[in-house]
Amino acid sequence: MDLDTIEKKVTMKVLVVDDSEIVRERLKDMLSEVTEVEAIGQVKGTPEAIEMLRKLNPEVVILDIEMPGRSGIDLLREIKKRKQPPLAIVLTNQSYPQYRTVCIKAGADFFFDKSTEFDKVAQVLKQLSKKGGEREKRL
Repeated sequence: MDLDTIEKKVTMKVLVVDDSEIVRERLKDMLSEVTEVEAIGQVKGTPEAIEMLRKLNPEVVILDIEMPGRSGIDLLREIKKRKQPPLAIVLTNQSYPQYRTVCIKAGADFFFDKSTEFDKVAQVLKQLSKKGGEREKRL
């Protein structure tokens, strides 16, 4: 078998940050069906997320905008200050154009509406893993 014909798959470590337990569980279930992804943690707010970023060093963070403590936008800015920042996927009900713009400027790699684009998160992670973890912006 030719090595060039083997599709490279990379297991990506993903941290989920959302104040809704229902959303976190739904994401966990969805991500468990993506063989190339390992959900390494779930937290409900920015302070916990910052701690988990230090401890777990995820390659991808899925985050909401509205959370207790500091906002998801604050967390996004914090994430992107890291030496090797993880890919950031914003998944929110606050999908207004002004939030999209702010998130893009803060470093979001992807921005999805929870109510209409929830399943796109898994699609994006599958695509990225097939490309060996390349980061393509598709906002």
